[in-house]
Order: sequence, then structure tokens, then C-alpha cells
Amino acid sequence: MKDDREDSGPEIPVAIAGFGAIGRKVGERLDEGIPGLRLAAVSARNVKRAADIVAKYRRQVPIAPVEKLIEFADIVIECAPAEIFAAIAEPVVRAGKTLLVISVGALIAHPEIIELARKTGARILVPTGALLGLDAVQAAAEGKIESIRMISRKPPAGLMGAPFLTEHGIDLHGITEPLKLYEGSAREAVKGFPANVNVAAALSLAGIGPDRTTIEIWADPGLTRNTHTITVVSDSAEFSMTIANIPSENPRTGKITALSIIAALRKLGGSICIGT
Repeated sequence: MKDDREDSGPEIPVAIAGFGAIGRKVGERLDEGIPGLRLAAVSARNVKRAADIVAKYRRQVPIAPVEKLIEFADIVIECAPAEIFAAIAEPVVRAGKTLLVISVGALIAHPEIIELARKTGARILVPTGALLGLDAVQAAAEGKIESIRMISRKPPAGLMGAPFLTEHGIDLHGITEPLKLYEGSAREAVKGFPANVNVAAALSLAGIGPDRTTIEIWADPGLTRNTHTITVVSDSAEFSMTIANIPSENPRTGKITALSIIAALRKLGGSICIGT
């Protein structure tokens, strides 16, 4: 069967670093076709499983170590655990290419990556992910924002394994009532919950920074969805928004996260861009 994309003109090569629930969804959509882009390579911890998946794609896709992805692509999508963020990000940014990140908390923890991007001309793109309203927050930040608060409520399973719980000896098994685990700055929140509150990091970067953005994190056994409410007070608008995300196969991550990456990729390859 002829691939209609062969006649669509030059395409930007894209690589995916991390082939878990998010990476696989993005890879599938890229293989189906996003105008102006093509999947050029992936990296994965489980190479055999990744090979079995990409073998079904319409185009041949090599599997490469994360540090080699820049040899295949101009855009690298980081969809991996936060602990290997720097290993993925540094080669991309040093090469002056485009990095699209999901582990936004790790980006805050590695300011040297941002500084390196300024020197090399690389672009670091942060999709909205599992949050909402970042365009309004960015617009308000062009004026004066007085305060930003986010309240995150998750089913206990979506918070299991967080370093904050281990450090404070908190056991979420069997809780029957909502339990507030944390209240404080976004900077400290992403340290204690690196796999859970990348939304907090993205919100802080869009607005008034990780030290002035206030976060509450709750474990709520009555919930089946990851829920985030943000409230912004500024000199141009006051607004509050809530989103309830359906978890993916990874309970820490909502299904909408992968779709947000796909939407961001469509902006890169498309001829029209909607939103800030």
C-alpha cells in the first residue's frame, strides 16, 4: 500500500526517548502521520518490547541509546523517568536541537540545561501536559501575578513510591479519608513527588516561578481520576480552573499527557498555531 506521506514534502525527524505508556502512544500517532514530521528513532529500557512494537509500524524505526538519538533527529521527545532526564537532555541541548520535555520537574532541578540551551540556541519545549490554562497564565505573567495556587488530588495508587512518602514514613495503603501530604512551593514539591507533579513545574515556569507557586498535594481514596485545580490572582484577571484526568496504564500519568505532546507536535509541523 502506498504511503501518502511520501508526497507531503520534507519532514522533520523526531525521536522518542522513553517508550513507556506515553512514548508508545506518541510513537503510534507519529507513525500514523503528523504533517511535517516523521518518527526517526526511539530509545527504550526494554529494547525487545520496543522492537516488537516498532516492527508493526509502517516505516522502519531504529532503536538507539538515548545519547545517540540526536544522530537521527532534530526533535527529541523526553518521555522517561526523571532520574535519567539529564542524560537525555544534555546531548540534545548541546547539539542545539529541540527538546520536548515531560519531566518538567527535572528541568527545574537542572538549571544548567536551560543555561546551556541559551548558549547553543537549542529550544526546550514544555507541553501543557495534564494541566490546563497555561496560555492564560503566560498571558497574565506579562502583567503582574499576585499569586498562583494549585491543589492536586490523586488516588493513593498514583502517589505510591514518591520519595516524600518514604522520607516521612507515610503509608497510603488502606487510607479511607482524603489526606493532605504536602503544602509548599512547587520547587520542593517536584523534589518530593518527581513522578507526580510535573504539572506543578510547568505551571510555575508559565507564571511566577517555582518558589512563589504554592502547591497542595492530597491522596484521596474516593477519587479515580487525577484532579488539579489552579487559582490565579493577577492585575489582568482572576481565574480558577479544574481538570480531572483519566489515568493511563501508568496510574501516575493521565491519558491526556500523551495527547498534549501530540498536539504540541502538530503545532511544530503545521501551518497554523492555535493558542499562546
